[in-house]
Amino acid sequence: MFKKQVNNIELDYEDHGTGNVLLFLHGLGSTKKDWDAQVPFFSKTHRVITVDLRGHGNSTKPQDAYSVELMTEDVKQLLDELNIKKATVIGFSMGGAVAFEMAAKHPEYLDHLVIVNSGPDFNDMGKIGEDLLKNRTEFLETKGLEALSKEISYNMFPEDHQVDLRHEFEVRCKNNDYNAYSKSFTTLMEWGLGDQIHNIKTRTLVVGSDMDYTPVSFKEDYVNKLQNATLVVIKNSRHGVVIDQPDAFNLELQKFLNHE
Repeated sequence: MFKKQVNNIELDYEDHGTGNVLLFLHGLGSTKKDWDAQVPFFSKTHRVITVDLRGHGNSTKPQDAYSVELMTEDVKQLLDELNIKKATVIGFSMGGAVAFEMAAKHPEYLDHLVIVNSGPDFNDMGKIGEDLLKNRTEFLETKGLEALSKEISYNMFPEDHQVDLRHEFEVRCKNNDYNAYSKSFTTLMEWGLGDQIHNIKTRTLVVGSDMDYTPVSFKEDYVNKLQNATLVVIKNSRHGVVIDQPDAFNLELQKFLNHE
């Protein structure tokens, strides 16, 4: 693990392999361990960087400074600090919002863009978004982070054979700083690209699960707004596709990187 001072905070990251850079960004309330199944696979052929976003893992947890825009600036400055001119940015869930923001604001840094079970407008998801904001906020305030972590982890990994995955994710989630998690969630739900999505020219892969929180049609809708995007749907998978179907995910990402 390494640390870099960026944007008035310290980011914790890992750096494996050599070659073209793949930058992996994790989901809300989790850490760079989301990518444990991807790092050994892709670091054989690429330079793989995984990072704990602000407020998460071993990165700085400021009192108030949380937003997708700030997290994006953190990532940009990390690339500058590492003297990386271009990277394929792969974002899962909240990390997908940061990846989208990076593509909109700093496209010159991107080789390719990969969005995993995420979207470009968390502030405009209709009833799904309204219910998520209301229910999760209420749950967090009344029952606490530990109970919420259990609930989220069960919803992501409900099968009997997923008990270990469920437990590992629950531990990651409940170890969050309450304030950092709450503010990261709230500011994520206030974020959206709006019409900026039409300007993204970066070659893009969108990976969706057949049983994600948002339906495949949600992903199809925004893929059609992007200038150069492809959608792949992975079967028998829920929100945490990079964890519950790692082999299928790795294969699709590898094919995309190889232009197959």
